[in-house]
Amino acid sequence: MSDMKKRVLFVCTHNSARSQMAEAFLNSTYGDRYEASSAGTEPTGVNPRVVEAMKEIGFDLSRNLSKSVDEFLGRTIDLVLTVCDHAQETCPFFPGGLKRDHRGFRDPGSCRGSEEEIMACVRLIRDEIAAWVREYFR
Repeated sequence: MSDMKKRVLFVCTHNSARSQMAEAFLNSTYGDRYEASSAGTEPTGVNPRVVEAMKEIGFDLSRNLSKSVDEFLGRTIDLVLTVCDHAQETCPFFPGGLKRDHRGFRDPGSCRGSEEEIMACVRLIRDEIAAWVREYFR
C-alpha cells in the first residue's frame, strides 16, 4: 500500500489554465509519487495562451479538455487543492477528498495589454505555479 501514488485533484473555476498547469507540473515533476488530475467548478475550455506558454517549456496541453469536478465525485482523492479563490469559495467541501488545501494564483484570463504583455503575464503565472508545485510536493 505504501508504494501507491497519492491522488491529487487541482480545482479552479474553469479548468482552463491554473489547474491544468499544476496538473502537468505535478505529473512531470513528481509523477513517481503522485497522480494528478484537474477539474473546474464551471469548466469551459483550455486557454490557448496557456497552451502556448506551456508548449514553450515542453508541455503539450493542446489535446487537454476542461473537466468538471462532478467527474471526480465518488472517487477517493488524497488531496484536493484549489488554485483560485472562486473555486475555494464554491467548492468548500469535496466528497472523497481526504485532505484539502488552497493556494490562489492570478487568472491568466485576466492578463491585459498587448499580446506580448499578455503572454509575459501568462508566463509569470506559469512559472509561479511551477515553483509552487516543486516546493509544495517535494
